[in-house]
Amino acid sequence: MSTPEPGSPRVPVSARILSLDQFRGYTVLGMFVVNFLGSFAVVPAILKHHNTYCSYADTIMPQFFFAVGFAYRLTFLRRSERSPGWPVYAHYVKRSLGLIALGALLYVGGAAFDEWLRPPSPQAAPFLVRALRTELFQALVHIGVTCLWIMPVIGKPPSVRVAFALASAAIHLGLSHGFYYEWVMTAPGIDGGPLGFLSWTTPTLAGSLAHDFVRDGDRIKAVARLGRWGGVLMLAGYALSCLNLVTPPNCPTGNGLGAWLIEPPFVPPSRPVNLWTMNQQAGSLSYLTFGAGLSMALYALFVWACDVRGLQVGVFRTLGANALAGYVIHGLVERLIKPWTHPDMSAVATLTALAVFLAICYGCLRLLETRGIFLRL
Repeated sequence: MSTPEPGSPRVPVSARILSLDQFRGYTVLGMFVVNFLGSFAVVPAILKHHNTYCSYADTIMPQFFFAVGFAYRLTFLRRSERSPGWPVYAHYVKRSLGLIALGALLYVGGAAFDEWLRPPSPQAAPFLVRALRTELFQALVHIGVTCLWIMPVIGKPPSVRVAFALASAAIHLGLSHGFYYEWVMTAPGIDGGPLGFLSWTTPTLAGSLAHDFVRDGDRIKAVARLGRWGGVLMLAGYALSCLNLVTPPNCPTGNGLGAWLIEPPFVPPSRPVNLWTMNQQAGSLSYLTFGAGLSMALYALFVWACDVRGLQVGVFRTLGANALAGYVIHGLVERLIKPWTHPDMSAVATLTALAVFLAICYGCLRLLETRGIFLRL
């Protein structure tokens, strides 16, 4: 925890980009909802992760990376103006390593402690292999590794960042075709596994480009650019997913355009899936390209509503101001509440449990906000 610097939640709203705060708050709330509801049978499929198509639940994580990329570009340029050179890079190396360390503690710390206490002696090697293949590479670790990966280009012109994103995507696609897709799906990996940073680069650098769109101050123009390029990326992601139809185990059937089009996002597939399928577990290129576009288009709405119209939602402000604390707290609260629930509970009972969960999470974050406490690395 630290005293906020320029650009932090305690600076007056006029000194911040209100739309980014609100967008981040919406994303945190979405994370709370889908993570809590995912284990209940009564919940609609669109609110769950399936790893066979892009559901609403799958749209949340790319939005976090989009917001990370936006803020990364913003703060990197500010720090570079104050003290250019290696100190800036050293700061972001330490911050990224801090995120990785925190993620490792949250994701494998408890399991590592249990393994250490297990008689007759701890089995370190098998545990480390299992952790690297499965538990370790989740949201915070992916953010930390991705930020390290894109650090050389985060301060560069748009053309360099776009080229870097394309190169990263090409490397990920080549490795996936060679062996990685099958490996990460059978490990099983989480959110793309150890090499997921290559494809998570796409929404992160898309966020950095969104920063450039709004930096000049013409918010109306920014809304148009964000909407336009968001649409382009969504179409590109969908087009990539349609390659599922022409790669094993599938082949085109019938005549006409419909024979070449896969089901759109949010619709379950009718054919076998492969590396072109929108899939959060695999961190597939189609999924993260579409997710980057959806994030950009959604952010355009926040720019219009917040920066142009001056609207804001208090809940989004509270959640967005302390996103990292929200991530940590919601996991702890969920562990406290879930033992009192059952996967087959009724809709009323499920909604009641969700309301209690959200109230506790919001109450904790609101308390931190009123006391000026913001979790930073």
